[in-house]
Amino acid sequence: MGSFVSAILGMPPLLAYVLVFSLVFAEDAIFVGFVVPGETAAVIGGVLANQGHADIWVMAPLVVLAAIVGDTVGFEIGKHLGPRLLGFRIFDRHRKKLDDAQEFLRKRGGWAVFLGRFVAFFRAMMPALAGASQMHYPKFLAFNALGGLVWGVGFTLLGYVAGASYDVVAKQAGRDIAAVVVAIAVIAFVVWRIRKSRAERRRERTYGSGNPKAEPGARGDG
Repeated sequence: MGSFVSAILGMPPLLAYVLVFSLVFAEDAIFVGFVVPGETAAVIGGVLANQGHADIWVMAPLVVLAAIVGDTVGFEIGKHLGPRLLGFRIFDRHRKKLDDAQEFLRKRGGWAVFLGRFVAFFRAMMPALAGASQMHYPKFLAFNALGGLVWGVGFTLLGYVAGASYDVVAKQAGRDIAAVVVAIAVIAFVVWRIRKSRAERRRERTYGSGNPKAEPGARGDG
């Protein structure tokens, strides 16, 4: 990775902007994230700005734009290819992760799009899964833009502050943020299960008492 960044540092600024934009965009649009994680490109963009090879006020918005546009393309791919997308053999080795991502999307909806931005595999696949699930685009765009803004600015500034320590910081930040997102997902799932169990018990008591008037309230609790 050091030689890769050294090569970028020797590029003209315009070419460096194009390369960082392309890597962040391609992660979500055509699943390049399986090879080169997008946060690595964002951090490199910050390093370039730190080293005086780019302007941080141009690089950060560019990374955010690439993240949002890339997610939108991924969403459209999922929307039009639908279930056929998940049947591609290239995803066979990631089948368990795909199932987890779909379950997370069903449980959390738009927030899964936002939180998925901070986990490498989810970031690459969540837009397509959201499109395949027929999520309304305005809802997807709102959470996608929020996630792209927080993620893009955060990792670009991280690279700017980290300077030459970009590779260590990118790897460490990726693990830490992934751990936080998993913890949030687990807590959300536990809360959802508790609420569902309570609602089911209320329904059972309602049906057992033979009081149909209480039924609408019980349904609303779920």
